[in-house]
Amino acid sequence: MRRLLTSLCLPLSALALAACGTTATSVSGFSGVKREVAQAIATFQSDSSSSEQKKICEDDVAAAVVRSLGAVKGCEAAFKAQLGEVDNPELVVNSVQLGARGTTASAAVKSIYEGKSRTGTMLLVKEGGRWRISGL
Repeated sequence: MRRLLTSLCLPLSALALAACGTTATSVSGFSGVKREVAQAIATFQSDSSSSEQKKICEDDVAAAVVRSLGAVKGCEAAFKAQLGEVDNPELVVNSVQLGARGTTASAAVKSIYEGKSRTGTMLLVKEGGRWRISGL
């Protein structure tokens, strides 16, 4: 369980790190469904910057993620711990790719952590009509 928590929270915390920066994630370069995906990431960033662990776990991350972290309370505790270690980098969504069935997506994201630029891929899934973060 600890290994799963670490493997999920460390990459997600890199994204949460951006939440404490002064620049919000921009969705202006995207349209249609790709904009919805980018907006889900922007919402996650906003909720992270407000330390809204309950919103993160109920609205921003996929149900499978919440279950793997021990339901909502475990999820909240995991994100609270991760957000407590946040610096002040930025997050940029470079591109969004949609899955073949329209229920999954991936976003190429860039963050700056400890002065170094890091690029990764954020995975999202559509649940209940909303895009939610499912991993990295």
